[in-house]
This record gives sequence, C-alpha cells and structure tokens, in this order.
Amino acid sequence: MSVRTRFAPSPTGYLHIGGARTALLCYLYARKHGGEFILRIEDTDRARSTDESVQAILDGMQWLGLDYDEGPFYQTQRFDRYREVIDQLLQSGHAYRCYCTPEELDAMREAAMAKKEKPRYNGYWRERSDTPPAGVEPVIRFKNPLDGDVVIEDAVKGQIVVSNTELDDLIIMRSDGTPTYNLTVVVDDIDMKISHVIRGDDHVNNTPRQINIMNALGATLPVYAHLPMILGEDGKRLSKRHGAVSVMQYHDDGYLPEALLNYLVRLGWSHKDQELFSMEEMQTLFTLEAVNRSGSVFDNKKLDWVSAHYLQGTPADALAAALSPYLQAAEIDTANGPALSEVADLLRDRAKNLNEMTAAARYFYVAPAEYDAKAAAKQLKPAAAPVMQAVSEALSALSTWEAAPIQQALDQTVEKLEIGFGKVGLPLRVAVTGGTASPALDKTLALIGRDAVLARIATAISYCENASA
Repeated sequence: MSVRTRFAPSPTGYLHIGGARTALLCYLYARKHGGEFILRIEDTDRARSTDESVQAILDGMQWLGLDYDEGPFYQTQRFDRYREVIDQLLQSGHAYRCYCTPEELDAMREAAMAKKEKPRYNGYWRERSDTPPAGVEPVIRFKNPLDGDVVIEDAVKGQIVVSNTELDDLIIMRSDGTPTYNLTVVVDDIDMKISHVIRGDDHVNNTPRQINIMNALGATLPVYAHLPMILGEDGKRLSKRHGAVSVMQYHDDGYLPEALLNYLVRLGWSHKDQELFSMEEMQTLFTLEAVNRSGSVFDNKKLDWVSAHYLQGTPADALAAALSPYLQAAEIDTANGPALSEVADLLRDRAKNLNEMTAAARYFYVAPAEYDAKAAAKQLKPAAAPVMQAVSEALSALSTWEAAPIQQALDQTVEKLEIGFGKVGLPLRVAVTGGTASPALDKTLALIGRDAVLARIATAISYCENASA
C-alpha cells in the first residue's frame, strides 16, 4: 500500500504548536515510507475562516521546511463533489432529509435530559414518509447503524471500541446546502487516497462517525493514529493562557526552525535516550508505535536548551545567514564591520536564540550609545582614566591586530601598572561593549577592529574624567 498522509488544518487562526507537531509527524511518516504528504485547508467554516489564517498556515509550513507533495487543496472548492456524494448516500438509503425545526430539536434534548439520557437527535425523520412541512428547508442526516460496534485499530492508542448506540444520525449537509466537517473529511480522504490519518486525539470522537460513512460508501478504511495532546505545565491542554502562540512567533523570537522541529518531535515520541535529531534521523527513526499515549508538557526551558544546542552546532556561514534578517530588522548595518560569520561563531555559545545573538552583536558594528548605568558607575570612575589611557597606548603600538597580541598587550599593561587584570579588563569591556557581558575580551576586540576600539576607549576616558562632575 502506498503511504499517503495529510495535514488538514482549519484556517480559523494561526498555525499553533499542536498543529505544527501533527504536520511534522505526518511529514515524517510519509518520508520514512517513501510516500506523499498532502496539505488540505478545511475552510468550510466560512464565518471563521480567513485569508490571513490561510497565509499564516502556509508561512508556518514554509518556515518549518515541511514541504508538501500535493496541495494545498481547499474544501470550499469541492462543494460540487460533496453534494454528489450526499446524493449518492440519499439514493443508497444511507442518508435522509430531516425537517425538524430548532424548537423541535430543543424539545427532544430536554425530553432526553429529563429521562437522564444523552441529549441528542432521536431519529424522528429517519423512516418517515410524511409530506414535508411547508417552509422548512431540511438538513441531510447520515443514517448511522443502530446496532453493532465501531472498532478502531488505532496505531497509537490501540483498539478503541464504540457502540453504534452511542452515535446519533449526524447532519452531513446543513439547511443552507453547505456540507459538514465529518462528511467533507471522509470524501477528501477517500478521493485523495489517504492511507494514514494522523491527527490529534481531540478527533477520536469523530472517527467512529467517519468510519461508518466510509463503510456506507464502500471505501477502504485508512489507518488511524490519534496523537496525544500537548499540555501546559498545569497538566491541562496547551492554550493561549499558557502562552501558546503562533509557530511564526517562534520565528520572531529567534528560534531556528530545525530546533523547534527537534523539540516538537520529542513531545510524545522518543528513541532510546536520544534528545537531538537531524531531520534525516527523524525520518529514519520515527514510528507511530513509539508515540506515547499520554500527553506531553510543553517546557520552554527545554526548548531553549535544544535551541542553544542547534546554535552551537550550526555551521558559521549558515548561522550568519539565519542571523542576518534579525540584524536588519534591528537596523544594525553590518556592511562596514567584521564578517557576520565570525561574529556569529563567537557569540553562539552565549545565546539561546537569534534574538539574544542580535542584541549581543550590536556592539560589533555600532559603538555603545550609552553605558549600562550600574557597570559605568562601578567601572568608569575617574581612577579608571589613566588605566584606559595605558591600555590605549599599548593597543595602539600593536603591529598586528589579532587576539593573541591583543591579549599580550593587555597582560603587559597589567604588569606595568602592577594591578589585577580586573582593573583593566572590566572597564575596558564596558568601554567597548557598553556592558559587562561579552565573549573573550581579546577575541571581541580583534573582531571589532583597531580604529573602533581605540575610538571607544577615547570616549570612555572622557567619560571617566567627567565622572566626578
């Protein structure tokens, strides 16, 4: 059997973390088995579907690198096909027109609740041949089997058995002629020859209904795999109140897409004790059988840990290419400064994401507009002026501007002044970077460049001299 998976989001909002994880696992399963991965936009909810949400989904998929083989397909462009299938179900006796008014449906539910029964449609029009009431546009209902069980051999959850007595005759076409979710999904999965339906376990209740419709249409059932929910730290389903945001927010926050994918694949799936996976390893090692049945907690600290590892392991040129747009957004001009690849290489060990690297990279290209207040008050006192002057003279005398001779000049200054290195290094770091945190001072000065460093030291000397005033 040819493997064909699909990711089928509804464009009623952004692509969220749960959707991205589902898309990733569908993608990995298809790639592992040499199959196809299809993108389908389930936009039949016209009231809530928007073009902006569609674009947000497409942008998220592109950023994550989850390339689909077919699509995107839009359900709103397939209404004629859905009506054709509904007519087929009507003709075969698997569907019927229901003329119940909203008031009659409410009365049914109230009567059921009074008997302490499950409130649902009671099948009033299922076998009736009465003359339809005037002025009522009917809905079309699927004639669900009245007995027997639906058995789902779920690839993640194991066997699930649902009695048909628990299911009512669901609406498959509204009175305005629009098809409903459970009908459109079935038709699409059949027409697109989907072999494996991999989706969140919030769809478990829909699956027996969809299986019954598929059986009525004589279709071959796909394999179902329902993924556990992603949870917040309180153990409840991840939502906006937990800080759940658009996938593209993680782009804006400076995470590499590879890092986010690696983190997502580990939410509910594991391979021995391995934590970090390349995309090739994910495709090779992923199996549905190894997906946990219980939910996984989204941990931002763990995501930062994974992100830091990816920053450390990405080649310098690739890291610079990823960092460049963030510097442009921060209006940092790198044209007349050190090679961005060298800056990225130096900063990678001190950052968890590209935003942190961007903030740290600024002083390599732009002199500090101001100093950190606490650092300046402590390090750029009047007494630091002669020390900075000695440092300036030692650095000015260098014939080669590289890390090793820079460090040697600093050490010689310390020896000459008979002071601890901190008396030189700490004010020098504030003078050059504006704060107290930077990579190794010799490498930092080497990258910033001789002229820029000497100019910043001169500015700091003036600041020190004026500090008492």
